[in-house]
Amino acid sequence: MPADSPRQATIFDVARLAGVSHQTVSRVLNDLPNVRPSTKVRVQDAIKKLRYVPSPAARALVTRRSRTIGVVATGGTEFGPSSTVLYFNAAARDARWSVFTANMVDGDPGSVRTAVEAFLRQSVEGIAVISAHEGVTDIVAGMELTVPLVVLQATELAGIVTVGTDQYQGARAAVRHLIGLGHHEIAHLAGPRDAVDARERERGWRDELADNGLSARVIGTGDWTPAAGFAFGSAFPAHEVTAVFAANDQMALGLTHALTERGLRVPEDVSIVGFDDIPEAAHFSPPLTTVRQDFRQLGTDLLVTLLARINGEQPAPVHQAVPQLVVRSSAVAPVALTTAHPTDTHG
Repeated sequence: MPADSPRQATIFDVARLAGVSHQTVSRVLNDLPNVRPSTKVRVQDAIKKLRYVPSPAARALVTRRSRTIGVVATGGTEFGPSSTVLYFNAAARDARWSVFTANMVDGDPGSVRTAVEAFLRQSVEGIAVISAHEGVTDIVAGMELTVPLVVLQATELAGIVTVGTDQYQGARAAVRHLIGLGHHEIAHLAGPRDAVDARERERGWRDELADNGLSARVIGTGDWTPAAGFAFGSAFPAHEVTAVFAANDQMALGLTHALTERGLRVPEDVSIVGFDDIPEAAHFSPPLTTVRQDFRQLGTDLLVTLLARINGEQPAPVHQAVPQLVVRSSAVAPVALTTAHPTDTHG
């Protein structure tokens, strides 16, 4: 460090300025009880004046708490996982917890294990998994962790605390809307096979059709990207269906593009419903009917559940929220139902 660099303030400097012991400063820093309000104010003023930044390592030694969490996140730039990570981190900051995040595009086992081991070396008090890849949870859970684990997942897992959104009911709402408009031939563009959310949305599609006496005949599989939607839309037998339920909005975008290039009109020839309600969905051409997830609430619920486990509390039951259908103009009644057939009144 250069000789003219200012020396970083220590906890003892704060204690001297505030006229208290360093133990009292530590109690204020860690929100511990039995500190007079006037003393707390003096310590906080001294911290601000000295621009004191407490050392996480020192704090952990004093309190045996690091107030840090590790998050394993996969999915790259996919809207759902990335949004949940964003709101999880925001909720953690509000709760005065620090977050170490390991972002990875896929669920490579070696990378996942390396990330978790690094978290444990940093003395994290808990770990959350936010991943679209089913195998990631198995890898983390199989490491015999000594800290609590909470997983973002739409279905329950034996022995693991999960938080999630009811993807199944959200999918059923999307298909129910199309059936209500009069569609009987409804295809599905599913997400990746290793994604629990994708399987739950496909299951919802199948069950809603079956409960209405309809067959699930046309299905494609994509990787959540617009390119996958475009590939499906370029090749699938559009003449056999009147509507498509796409497993996410990005694939719905690519699908719309492909159908338009084929000379088909959305929604007049093929209606489309997506899932997630990404910010751009309202500005598609036509604006996309979709299913909205509350990623802010999801991230917050995940953090609250993890902190409850870290504090030795029984996490309050988090009821799976049912995503909400957002009706726009990409889905209408089939043309056959809206075409007028004049009756001959001169017979």
